[in-house]
Amino acid sequence: MRVTVSAEMSIFDRAFEEIELIGRHIEMLRVTKEMQPIGIIRLSEVMGIPKHKVRYSLRLLEKEGLIIATNDGARVSDKYDEFIGSAADRLEDLIERINAIRQADR
Repeated sequence: MRVTVSAEMSIFDRAFEEIELIGRHIEMLRVTKEMQPIGIIRLSEVMGIPKHKVRYSLRLLEKEGLIIATNDGARVSDKYDEFIGSAADRLEDLIERINAIRQADR
């Protein structure tokens, strides 16, 4: 069975989109930490992304317990330092998996 190039690219496109989303979430946490409390409109302006994407990220980060919604805007939770500390390790794990896939194809 032959896989078309467009099907192969869609697999990679989804992976790239997920990586971009992870990057956005981490950057939003960092900006929130620096500027807390901060609201959706200000986050949108500072990060240069639409408000609906800010809302989505904040909702996800709140669900994960990393962001706390207050009347004055978003604040990071006590889990922030632990998460940021482990994020580099998790990203390194992804890099190792990608390298293993790449090596297996050679």
